[in-house]
Amino acid sequence: MKRRKSAPAGGKAVVAKQPDRPAPASASPLTHIDQRGQARMVDVTEKGATERTAVAEGRVIMRKETLDLVLEGNAMKGDVLGAARLAGIMAAKRTHGLIPLCHPLPLSKVEIEINPEHSLPGFLVQATVKVTAKTGVEMEALTAVSISCLTIYDMVKAVERGIRIEGIRLLLKSGGKSGEWRAEA
Repeated sequence: MKRRKSAPAGGKAVVAKQPDRPAPASASPLTHIDQRGQARMVDVTEKGATERTAVAEGRVIMRKETLDLVLEGNAMKGDVLGAARLAGIMAAKRTHGLIPLCHPLPLSKVEIEINPEHSLPGFLVQATVKVTAKTGVEMEALTAVSISCLTIYDMVKAVERGIRIEGIRLLLKSGGKSGEWRAEA
């Protein structure tokens, strides 16, 4: 057993026993977990570079009055949708610095689409990310959508704090050894 010492507020060290992790009987289907159950960055050295695309989406749900304010361009902080697009692009480019085991990638395209959905009411946000590389861009697309949605919230939170961000998910992934994958409708 491994032992970890910690000092509580009283100052005396307490020894906490933690069980050793047994090695899994077979290789993990999780690519970021090694034979001992430890997190690792996947080695892509032997993989071939292919064109890869990922599309992700999310929804920002708000009151009709807040949606109208944004669409009319009257938000106090300025161009809500322009700021959200730019934030999403910047986030995709920095994903490797935010998600610990992501590889830095030379992205060739990041596109953020933000469309009003009066039925929500709110916005549907989609990110499309492309690269020619040895690993995919799913995390970049999901990060772009997440940050775009958060930016919309930040830009209008003074008007409505109850805005909800929902449904962030991967819609499409293509390229690489596993080929194409599409989310169910």
